[in-house]
Amino acid sequence: MLKNILFVISLIFIFSCKKNVNNEVEVYNNDFESGNLSNIDNGIINQFNGTAVLGNYNNESFALTVGNLPKHDLVRVSFDLYIHDSWDGDKIAPDGPDVWKMLIDGNPYISASFSNEACGVGVFCPPQSYPLDYPNNNSNPKAGAYRTDLPGFCHLIKDPNGTTLYKIEKIIRHSNKTLLLQCLDKLVQTNTADPKCDESWSIDNIKIKAITL
Repeated sequence: MLKNILFVISLIFIFSCKKNVNNEVEVYNNDFESGNLSNIDNGIINQFNGTAVLGNYNNESFALTVGNLPKHDLVRVSFDLYIHDSWDGDKIAPDGPDVWKMLIDGNPYISASFSNEACGVGVFCPPQSYPLDYPNNNSNPKAGAYRTDLPGFCHLIKDPNGTTLYKIEKIIRHSNKTLLLQCLDKLVQTNTADPKCDESWSIDNIKIKAITL
């Protein structure tokens, strides 16, 4: 924990002094509109809300390998994460918990639960861990979201506000010539005949930059 705090402090110091950043090179950019799935294992492209996305996934994963990176000290990984339909956050079985993960070179950088349930007077709102990691349960549903007004992936009429969009960005120590980005989930829904339509996720606008200090 102390190491992580010190690393964050060092990043703040580094990026507050622009002269310390020698170079920032984009090594990968994909909005999936061209159907490009090169170097992506288990790549799936679907249409959502008028745009092409990587997904949708339910108890599945994809792996993106980016090679021939220039000499660098850090990487900046960013993308749009769509949490579709009835994610139940920190609920227990048969509804949850519903957890999503991001790994770089096999190391977890996000392992968080998400909740798409609406809050209201007299309505229990199952918490989510994001923007903290699961099993922390101190966050309200949709905490940290960029948009909460998007349609569901499957339930366009029944649930017009069924998708939550999160802008994900991580700056990570990295110097290898190859980077492996993996995204996966562990979703629990034992009481539905169509799990993938009940809850799923997708990704868009992946950008990876190599940073030299």
